[in-house]
Amino acid sequence: MRSIPRSPATRVIAGATLLLGLLGAAACGGPAPTADGDGTAVSGEIRLLTPIFEGSDGAAVLQEQLAAFRSANPKVTVQVDYTTYAKLNEKLTTSIAGGRPYDVMLMGIGWVPPFASKGVLADLGEDQATLRQQFNQRVVDPGIYQGKVYALPIMLDMRFGIYRKDLFTQAGLTSPPRTFAELREHAVKLTRRDSGGKLTRAGVDILSIDPRQTFETFLWANGGELFTADGKVAFNSDRGVAALQTMTDIIRTDRSEDFGFTQSGAATGIPLVQGRSAMMIGHNNTWLEIEKNAPDLIRDDKIGFFLLANERPAMFQGGTLGTVSARSAHPAAARALVRFLAAEDAALAANAQRGNVPALKSLESSEYVKGNPAVQFAMRNLDSAYSEGGVPAWLDIRSEFKAAIESALLGRKTPRQALDELAARAETAIARG
Repeated sequence: MRSIPRSPATRVIAGATLLLGLLGAAACGGPAPTADGDGTAVSGEIRLLTPIFEGSDGAAVLQEQLAAFRSANPKVTVQVDYTTYAKLNEKLTTSIAGGRPYDVMLMGIGWVPPFASKGVLADLGEDQATLRQQFNQRVVDPGIYQGKVYALPIMLDMRFGIYRKDLFTQAGLTSPPRTFAELREHAVKLTRRDSGGKLTRAGVDILSIDPRQTFETFLWANGGELFTADGKVAFNSDRGVAALQTMTDIIRTDRSEDFGFTQSGAATGIPLVQGRSAMMIGHNNTWLEIEKNAPDLIRDDKIGFFLLANERPAMFQGGTLGTVSARSAHPAAARALVRFLAAEDAALAANAQRGNVPALKSLESSEYVKGNPAVQFAMRNLDSAYSEGGVPAWLDIRSEFKAAIESALLGRKTPRQALDELAARAETAIARG
């Protein structure tokens, strides 16, 4: 297997290399052609919609990998439509409503039930036992709906605790927090304000990522769930309310962070990297900003990671899955492309380009992973990963979380009121189908 250096300058991957297929290694001479059910080589023109190969660098990575795919499948041509996650759902639904869905669609974790329940996605016919050998079970589950495999994982986006070891040492703290109580106690000790009361360093930053993702991380760490196994709302349980209460207390009672000090997408950068926060619930690719803007933090071993574990250790698992349209005119070719994108070479190139976490167990030994401690941490802790979604109405529900959570953080509603009102809207969406 090819390894990819850790340097950011090498994220545009050059050269087609040996493809190690998801279902087995190819021959030494290069990827073997993919056979259709009748033994003939797959063929046809297929359309791919992707949100993960952004910009000219991303397109270069994908085109390099597609060159290897075409060499193995010379009768297949691939038309690529690039988009972003912000526009992905609109692109997908527009193509479906227009009667011309993409053959291969890359979509987010949590998106399979909404599309599979409407008959949009094709059953990939994958053996689940084989997939569990190649991927962690937590990674396989988001691609399964009603017992059938509709998607293969390509890359993961994780959220977990990140902290500044140097600031911990200054505060006399010897280890990161695990429980909610420890998180709050540590944050109070680490928070700094000037003589006028202005926040100069947040003890813990819970606002630099989407508040839904922060809440879900707290929810899962407190032993809660978004939905029950039979699809009923569960995030407003006592465990869910306690999770949101903890987030609210960090801001309104402890004053360990001020609302507006930093928020998702803010132009001021990540406070933890700047020293304006001592801890955060953050994205795994925070490591890339540290490499770029504060390499001394890496050189001097000042960055550490942790999982919240109030009732159980937990981290948020997002990511990108490969799916095939149930209406594809060339389903064998489309399945071949999904398997290719989920295999070692293509998946490694995609993850290295974005600083993300590979889904395949085998890639934990790659040079890319060994050169990125945040990715290493995520892969070591996949048994504690939890994914959002789970119900067909998820894409209608997910956008409602931010306002509900912020209403509690701002003190406009109690955590119980905020989550109960959100649950009522979610129940309506579920009933509506």
